[in-house]
Amino acid sequence: MAQWTSAVGPAQLARQLNAQQPRPAGTGTRKPPAYRALADGIRLLVLEGRVPVAARLPAERELALALSVSRTTVAAAYEALRGEGFLESRRGAGSWTAVPAGNPLPARGLEPLPPESLGSMIDLGCAALPAPEPWLTRSVQGALEELPPYAHTHGDYPAGLPALRQMLAERYTARGIPTMPEQIMVTTGAMGAIDAICHLFAGRGERIAVESPSYANILQLMREAGARLVPVAMAEGLTGWDLPLWRQVLRDSAPRLAYVVADFHNPTGALADEDQRRALVDAARSAGTVLVVDETMSELWLDEGIDMPRPVCAFDPAGATVLTVGSASKAFWAGMRIGWVRAAPDVIRSLVAARAYADLGTPVLEQLAVNWLMATGGWEQAVDLRRTQARENRDALVAAVRRELPEWEFDVPVGGLTLWVRTGGISGSRLAEVGERVGVRVPSGPRFGVDGAFEGYVRLPFTVSGPVAEEAAARLAAAARLVEKGASNGGESPRTFVA
Repeated sequence: MAQWTSAVGPAQLARQLNAQQPRPAGTGTRKPPAYRALADGIRLLVLEGRVPVAARLPAERELALALSVSRTTVAAAYEALRGEGFLESRRGAGSWTAVPAGNPLPARGLEPLPPESLGSMIDLGCAALPAPEPWLTRSVQGALEELPPYAHTHGDYPAGLPALRQMLAERYTARGIPTMPEQIMVTTGAMGAIDAICHLFAGRGERIAVESPSYANILQLMREAGARLVPVAMAEGLTGWDLPLWRQVLRDSAPRLAYVVADFHNPTGALADEDQRRALVDAARSAGTVLVVDETMSELWLDEGIDMPRPVCAFDPAGATVLTVGSASKAFWAGMRIGWVRAAPDVIRSLVAARAYADLGTPVLEQLAVNWLMATGGWEQAVDLRRTQARENRDALVAAVRRELPEWEFDVPVGGLTLWVRTGGISGSRLAEVGERVGVRVPSGPRFGVDGAFEGYVRLPFTVSGPVAEEAAARLAAAARLVEKGASNGGESPRTFVA
């Protein structure tokens, strides 16, 4: 019986291998044999989680044709991987990926480290800050005081607590977007909201247009839902969306959904202006595409004098094109798993009806806590504290990285929680792998792309400050030196596999 549970086609594997970031060879650098470069490339894809464990690889002849190399090269690479424990084979069943005994399975998203690991590892994988006290404690105490009437009910509110739906509708109205409670569904975090939207609008095999790069966990959610992701490159730097490219993709691919982060984009930090927002809504409406707008970062402006654009849904008065997703997780605390969707009432009814076969509803106590925060002014004070923390962390991390790694390039965003960094030609994937050994966890660029893009990038969140930020940058610099040393010694090369 075959031991593999999925399969990777030769064309797909070739694209992922050839997308790995090239790095010019320095003086004295020995180029590894072709089979070694191929084996290293496949091993890295497995360690990154971009090729799943227990995935059947193409036959030697098929991969050789896709890469335009000899079958002998592929056979030697497979043999090397088998010897290292990254490949298993059985006659008649083919070859499938594995990990050696003692190696952790690669994370497929950006899961936070277990608390017991935080003492020895600086975690730059998760863009989340500790709770803004005393507001978390106060909100829970306030929620407990309001809980007794709800305790006498069944506790299932598929659309969310009426009080919180009313509160969220009033907050949109105060922003200039007239909203009724019937246009709000409370969800279990923003991920729960987007998962519900994908299942309602985009069945298996449907196209979803996504920014490139985009938020890694959402990309993985969509992949596992069976979506066909259509990447649309972001404009350079912090300038937001490339509107001509968006118009072309929406016209030519006609995706059922498009997912965008207009406010302090994750991972780049870009902020789309009003003209871009209006133009994208018009393009989506013309193409018949539903635009899912992630607003989870919208309140996290960090610098003074930021003139925030109107929400994207302001340019869709009929409510037929834009679905807005919000959350307490980024602006307040990741442990507060409360999200919401704002959409037309008929869309909300459909989402609520479909929810009966998923999670039924969101925890009542947490909804009461968020409602208490918003009703008492605690939300604004907590978010202001969050902005101060993120701004101090950003400034400390920027200074430390510029000092330790002056060849790395990035634009400093005026909001959000992340820095998108070009690593001076070093493979972000190998940097992430080596970083784990020297005590710093960082997600590489390919996690935020489709089919292996952004190999020359890493994402650095604003989650550490002061001496910890300095130590994180020092460990990243040490990891970068080890990657380069491996290349110069003819070992693990950070260069692409080139036939």
